[in-house]
Amino acid sequence: MFKALMLRKAEDGSTQASVEQVDPAALPEGDVEVQVSFSTLNYKDGLAITGRGPVVRKWPMVPGIDLAGIVTRSSRADFSEGSEVIVNGHGMGEVHWGGLAQVARVPAEWLTHKPASLSAKDAMSIGTAGYTAMLSVLALERHGVKAGDGPILVTGANGGVGSFAVALLARRGYEVHASTGRPAEAERLQALGAAAVIDRAELSEAGKPLQKERWGGAVDCVGSHTLANVCAQTRYGGVVTACGLAQGMDFSATVAPFILRGITLAGIDSVYANEEARNKAWSCLAQETDRNLLDEIADTIGLEDSIDVAHQLLSGQVKGRVIVDLAL
Repeated sequence: MFKALMLRKAEDGSTQASVEQVDPAALPEGDVEVQVSFSTLNYKDGLAITGRGPVVRKWPMVPGIDLAGIVTRSSRADFSEGSEVIVNGHGMGEVHWGGLAQVARVPAEWLTHKPASLSAKDAMSIGTAGYTAMLSVLALERHGVKAGDGPILVTGANGGVGSFAVALLARRGYEVHASTGRPAEAERLQALGAAAVIDRAELSEAGKPLQKERWGGAVDCVGSHTLANVCAQTRYGGVVTACGLAQGMDFSATVAPFILRGITLAGIDSVYANEEARNKAWSCLAQETDRNLLDEIADTIGLEDSIDVAHQLLSGQVKGRVIVDLAL
């Protein structure tokens, strides 16, 4: 038997979350079994655990879109027993049991070999948040955004993705401006590398279709009016990456910034990104992540604390990353 955070759908449609002892025979299909060392709590996990978003599509469900651990059973030579691995996304916590359990069983195609320079805890301190941030940074560069093209805006900068985006961009020499609804955290964002901190209120309401040019590029973790305003303020030829929806899924914008300023809106999908993109992102993260900053970005909790912290996460009371130690 092993411990897992289990989500069940009640008769009234609500989500019931509890930590349970689970029989390994109940694990879903997969050709690799992993002893999970660490997982994480992301915004999507918070939505699933609290039932405040339609994340779970198969019941019962173990949430957790991230995991890091050691392969204990495998039918694949490329991921043999003892291999240290990472899994991000691929529908974990939605249609397949995820990482908030001491044991996981997944298809081998979902696995990424953990870079040797990262511990399992380091990898989860980074997690989907850091991995998504790196995908965003790589997309900006792939579309030609350079450090001299003007400030790069990061919205939702106090969240997991935003915190990593600030740090990674600053490390690569960009001038980073961080947007947040928690101005009291300005000092923390500056420590991560932000050259300036702005109030999210400047961007969160409906604005004009075309506004003063401010940003050479942007990493948007928020969506809705914020993303529309960021596009409207992006300089000619700039690039905006969209990777989050903390404000909402809507996008009330016009084509003006795209056809009058030639900006690019690049979507970032961390869930089903291909193997090449995943390996590239994790290789860069292993080389570029400042280990001293991981303690600034991440806090560690036990599985039993996950339900309470999920509610805090959705209430905006959590900053940075939350790591779940499955041994606690």
